[in-house]
Amino acid sequence: MNPLSSITGKQWGKIAVKHHHGINLPLSALHSAQSCGIGEFFDLIPIIDWCKQMRFDVIQLLPLNTTDNDPSPYNPNSSCALSFIYLSLYALPLMEKIPDLKEKLTEFHKFNLSPKVPHADVLAHKLLWLRAYFDAVGIEITNSSAFLQFCGENHWVQSYALFKILKDQLGNTPCATWPQELQFLSKEKQEELLLKHRLEILFYSLLQFLCYEQLKKVKAHADECHVLLMGDIPILISKESVDVWQYPEYFDLNFAAGAPPDIFNPEGQYWGFPLFRWDALRKNQFDWWIKRLKFAENFFDIFRIDHVLGFFRIWAIPLNHPAQEGYFIPANEAQASIQGQEMLKTLISNTTMLPIAEDLGVVASFIRPCLEELGICGTKVMRWERKWEEDGSFIPFEEYTPISLTTVSTHDSETLTLWWQECPEEAKLFAETKNWIYSPLLSQKQRLEILWDSHHTPSLFHINLLQEYLSLFPALSWDNPLEDRINIPGKVLSTNWTFRFRPSVETLISHQGLSSILQNLAFSTAPPTEVL
Repeated sequence: MNPLSSITGKQWGKIAVKHHHGINLPLSALHSAQSCGIGEFFDLIPIIDWCKQMRFDVIQLLPLNTTDNDPSPYNPNSSCALSFIYLSLYALPLMEKIPDLKEKLTEFHKFNLSPKVPHADVLAHKLLWLRAYFDAVGIEITNSSAFLQFCGENHWVQSYALFKILKDQLGNTPCATWPQELQFLSKEKQEELLLKHRLEILFYSLLQFLCYEQLKKVKAHADECHVLLMGDIPILISKESVDVWQYPEYFDLNFAAGAPPDIFNPEGQYWGFPLFRWDALRKNQFDWWIKRLKFAENFFDIFRIDHVLGFFRIWAIPLNHPAQEGYFIPANEAQASIQGQEMLKTLISNTTMLPIAEDLGVVASFIRPCLEELGICGTKVMRWERKWEEDGSFIPFEEYTPISLTTVSTHDSETLTLWWQECPEEAKLFAETKNWIYSPLLSQKQRLEILWDSHHTPSLFHINLLQEYLSLFPALSWDNPLEDRINIPGKVLSTNWTFRFRPSVETLISHQGLSSILQNLAFSTAPPTEVL
């Protein structure tokens, strides 16, 4: 099909119907000479320049929403608020007026040295530093016309700030345990609190303004370089979020969202997020979703629809029950198909961003044809593209639909190296399709060929995790391949979401061998046989 003739045709016209090549990375995993213990917004500027140099035109990012103490970017406590942990402190306004505070930034650089991101330490230290920054120059900035305009155009900021203040004051306790008058604010009580906590409201609002300003500058630079930024919109939201507190009618707290048992997770997955009350959202013309997308448009050309299956039907688990005891809502497939199409058409018609769906897991037969009809790319993880209902053989790459994104791995999966070692039966079958003799150690030549294949399917998008390319160079990847994994879903582990790239941004962009091999993988007519 011609995507320009689909409902997403306007978005495709902006992006261009052609092959797009890119890298996928968690912003948190970057570190540079100027960053303060975690990847920051302005660390993306040299990465954008590097991609332009290599003719890569997409940078896919994991979600950037605020999650407070949880390093998982998929547990947002606001549908719009960005995480201040990503602020590039050295580049904040009026730094010339606070030389003592500027000097203190060197104390953060020790956090760059650990192989994992020390999320809690960085968050705590940045918060303390930003409070001192606010005390010094905050009032001057919050009196500016730019700040006042930002708050005037983004009414969610005030509610988010008040929610943060209450969370702080009540010891971060669950909202359900708060005094009744704070769980359900009257207009009079809200006005009283806004007046009482005026300075704190300004502080949290300022953090959002600064995040907005920095990420807008990143987007402007990407536009100049003709590099597309792809954001990630988590479908679900924490029950301890400002949204659930402010709009309780939109959320069903009697169930927890999750995933049904499958061959990869025999016990299913219990995520704990509340379900949406779609009827309540519909009464307000899905205004909550539309505002969320409109804010994201400030920063992204493309957005990943996280768990697109959940728009059609969600795996609902009774609270604190095993995931196996869940069931799909709605149960009727015809009803699920109608619901999903309605929701996706609503999102598409209210955003300039091109959607790309994460359609992995237990996928009902009606979902992928619906996505293609709407012109929404699905995600093809090469190791999972098999004829599951037939003989389990791998689908030939040349049979992939163009309306798709090809990748070798995801943030929730093993890297290519780990999959090859830990799933030998699957890897052996894959090796047979390539006429290779399987060995637990993936050779350099084999890795190069798989990565080259990923860039030469009919898919219009070809995007891999950056560490899949770094693994071609021992000096750029961790000695233990387990350290290159971002997340193990369904498990609460201290290592989840703390992944950090071994090389700094400066090392990455100056490594000639890496730049050369990425260009060869994407644009050469045959797979390279060695890394020069």
